[in-house]
Amino acid sequence: MRRRGEYETDGCVLVIFGATGDLTRRKLLPALYYLAKDGYLPEQFAVVGVGRQELTEAAFRREVAKNLREFVEEKVDAKTSKWLTQRLFYVGGDFTTDWTVFTDLSATLKKACSDFRIPGNFLFYLALPPALFPVVAQKIHEQGLSAEIDGNWRRFVFEKPFGRDLASARKLNSDLQKIVSERQIYRIDHYLGKETVQNLLVFRFGNSIFEPIWNRNYVDNVQITVAEKLGVEQRGEYYDTAGALRDMIPNHILQLVTLTAMEPPVSFEPDAVRDEQAKILDAIKPFSKRDLDKTVVRGQYSAGKIDGAKVVGYTREPKVRAGSKTETYTALRLAIENWRWADVPFYVRTGKRLATRHSTILIQFKKAPFTLFRGTTIERLTTNRLVIHIQPDEGITLHFGAKIPGPVVRTGPVDMDFNYVEHFGEQTSTGYERLLYDAMTGDATLFQRSDMVVASWRIVSPILNGWDEDRGKPDRYAAGSWGPKVADEMLERDGRAWKNLDLEVK
Repeated sequence: MRRRGEYETDGCVLVIFGATGDLTRRKLLPALYYLAKDGYLPEQFAVVGVGRQELTEAAFRREVAKNLREFVEEKVDAKTSKWLTQRLFYVGGDFTTDWTVFTDLSATLKKACSDFRIPGNFLFYLALPPALFPVVAQKIHEQGLSAEIDGNWRRFVFEKPFGRDLASARKLNSDLQKIVSERQIYRIDHYLGKETVQNLLVFRFGNSIFEPIWNRNYVDNVQITVAEKLGVEQRGEYYDTAGALRDMIPNHILQLVTLTAMEPPVSFEPDAVRDEQAKILDAIKPFSKRDLDKTVVRGQYSAGKIDGAKVVGYTREPKVRAGSKTETYTALRLAIENWRWADVPFYVRTGKRLATRHSTILIQFKKAPFTLFRGTTIERLTTNRLVIHIQPDEGITLHFGAKIPGPVVRTGPVDMDFNYVEHFGEQTSTGYERLLYDAMTGDATLFQRSDMVVASWRIVSPILNGWDEDRGKPDRYAAGSWGPKVADEMLERDGRAWKNLDLEVK
């Protein structure tokens, strides 16, 4: 299945802890299918699933083939499915208490390497709760499976959330770094697997017309929105202990902020890019308790309508505590205190049960001088903005003004749209393909480094602490709206307003 002429992956075994879980079934295995189908996996490749269910190898392979038919968003190619499923192995048992699972894992890895002539390169993917990361990593280490010897590499992918506050993130980093080195650790955020997010660097630094105006001299404000129509669905138990701030800000949204605001790196080497991202996190002004009411909003959805159908409020959702004060919406005003972005506010927001589903980065440029148009019928000029659409449809829109045909000088708004599907054709993916591929090739650019994780939690910790001390409840907003009124008021105090994109994407 090797793709010729591409940056080739080494032969390796991918070990997935949580192999029978929802993430593996819906995302990881379909992602491997797409990589295999497009020729990005080497012939010397195998997958070892580790799960608590007691399954035979044959049963696991049948289950994976069934899941591929269900979750791959196209007709499954029989040849590709067979190629992948014949490379599947399985180790069953409670790996949190039964340490013989790791002895069995060691034996299974030897068999996989022998059957497919794979060198001793292992990628361990822990699709597990964070509390289990050090426990499982330690047992892998004790089996001698984490040591990089004879030129072979060993890497560990850890799913988010990486900690739940600053103290736990620091401890998790410390515990893992006692077992394996930082360069072996890949903290994954599937959001960065989206094509448009990756294209940010190319768009900014590969086009000479945008980078010169990407600064405080020309940009009025930046708005980053991650809006969802869905409620908490069946995740009420988890979500009620996390909330919108913990769930989205330290990982997804601050990553988008850093990629939008960073200085040009000296190269696209992983640490060169991440160095610049880390500088942005360090430059974000800390939140003070006395300013939380002015710079932070927390909201919770109440009953309302989504697509014309009535939906219940958050506290009526399954497995959510009655009277819960957990926020389902949060908005922040970030100030980046460096030369490029001084006095340019970055407004970020995320929420559930909002008016529409979309994730965007919006660059609002400053108004042009009106002096030239005072003697015309024009009352105001169209402000320029650039919208980077991340989901559901990936693309870029440039909004500007143009003269309306006719003898009188009048202007109207014009949108210049670029859509990935229309231009490059539709390509089905889960968002994990690029990240899995990068982990196998050793490219850590899109994975968070330990200092970045700590810096992200340092930003949000004062907010969490302030909310813990505050006995008040989140501001309510009706399901199907754009969030609580106080979020609009936060921008109104600055003389600005949210740009709500009511159409999902053109």
